[in-house]
Amino acid sequence: MLDEIAVLIPCYNEEKTIEKVITDCKTYLPDAKIYVYDNNSTDKSVNIAFSNGAIVRHEYKQGKGNVVRAMFKDVDAKCYLLVDADDTYSLKNAKEMCNYVLNENFDMVIGDRLSSTYFTENKRKFHNFGNKLVLNIINKFFKTDIKDVMTGFRCMSYEFVKTFPILTKGFEIETEMTIHTIYHNLNIKNIIVDYKDRPKDSPSKLNTFEDGFKVINEILNLYKNYKPLQFFTFFAIILSIIATIFFIPVLIEFTKTSKVDKFPTLITCGYVYIAAILTFFVGLILSTIAENEKKHFEQNYINAKTTKNILLKG
Repeated sequence: MLDEIAVLIPCYNEEKTIEKVITDCKTYLPDAKIYVYDNNSTDKSVNIAFSNGAIVRHEYKQGKGNVVRAMFKDVDAKCYLLVDADDTYSLKNAKEMCNYVLNENFDMVIGDRLSSTYFTENKRKFHNFGNKLVLNIINKFFKTDIKDVMTGFRCMSYEFVKTFPILTKGFEIETEMTIHTIYHNLNIKNIIVDYKDRPKDSPSKLNTFEDGFKVINEILNLYKNYKPLQFFTFFAIILSIIATIFFIPVLIEFTKTSKVDKFPTLITCGYVYIAAILTFFVGLILSTIAENEKKHFEQNYINAKTTKNILLKG
């Protein structure tokens, strides 16, 4: 049996805000089922969530990615609304976002903070810089126009949730979800939502630099996996340029004297050229594999749609 709308709330030590988030969910989505997944909280978050009528479950592997993986495996719904437990997002757009998934066949609706109040509300300048940097990198690498990559407020279809392979463990999960949606050409929509900063007595769990580097690393890793030909061709070109720079003096000397005095340099250049060629062909092979994986995903997506229809009839 499928829930019509499932609200998914990852939670780790959010006793100051979790009640407000649950109350807002009930206000704007009165018929939705609300799931709070606790991630080893040491405060009163679990008791507050339970006393406010949420379905409380636990994920003991630390990290938001692990929590989202458990949510996606456990919960069956036509529409999933994922929202942080820190009360930074206004839920007044929740119904609109769900309608796009339920009635307009969108696979993901992104709650876009960056086009509204994020940069005025967020007092952490490096977070603001990091959001812009990540947004620009992804839009450049994947030739798209996403408005907010790392938002924790988004709505998703059953088909997306059941075919999305979650590989990350932490806060990189939002970036992974966005890139996955773009790469597989799924239907995606941006909705501008209001954002407010966390309460002063509710500190952020994000480490600006550590988590920022993890996100950048995840982008590069996903770019390598999803676009291996471009990724490895770039390094093949770099190797070719390096080899050419060292080879030109040897070639000039040979044209003048008909002799090669720098045999070690010439041999090294040859090996670097070979490395460049091998790197290019690695990208070519992996590109073929990636295309096959894309075909498998399309079949999995169709299977998920079939499963959803069976559950709806049952």
